Amino acid sequence: MPIRCPSRFVRAAVALAIIFSTVAAACGDQEQALTTAPPSDAAGSVSTTILRAPATTQVADPQPNPAVSIPDAPATELGITDITVGTGTQVTADDATKGTTVEVNYVGVGQLSKKVFDSSYTRGQSVSFPLNGVIPGWTQGLIGMKEGGRRQLVIPGSLAYGSNPPSSEIAAGETLVFIVDLIKVG
Repeated sequence: MPIRCPSRFVRAAVALAIIFSTVAAACGDQEQALTTAPPSDAAGSVSTTILRAPATTQVADPQPNPAVSIPDAPATELGITDITVGTGTQVTADDATKGTTVEVNYVGVGQLSKKVFDSSYTRGQSVSFPLNGVIPGWTQGLIGMKEGGRRQLVIPGSLAYGSNPPSSEIAAGETLVFIVDLIKVG
């Protein structure tokens, strides 16, 4: 006759496995895997570094773990690339001036360090803020974006933190690269 395990022991084992994997992920190595993409042509085009944000246990993330293309050279102007064009409400210049609130998920990487310095994905929680309360690169870079969209922003130091970065993870004048998922406008 086979031995039967009571279902409460099975449930307890599953719960412990989930807790262990969550703790292991939280305590794991925070270094990010980097790969350098080869130039696209023989003319010596600029290569970029691809960085994948850390995995998250948050199942509800709309588009988890975006890849970030990091330019080799610092940016001199704001770079905007739509990765996915949304279909919802669009951010307008008037929204930026009035300070309309937006809800986003994002990952930010320093161009020099090539390391993630901030990520709502890692925290497993989106962020809401008024458009006139962030760095100019974000205020300008989100104009024209629609809910449900994903955009990459390459922000020169002059439109980021300039000579006054908020932490030692960002160098003075450093170009910052963000992937932003726009969840809600207003």
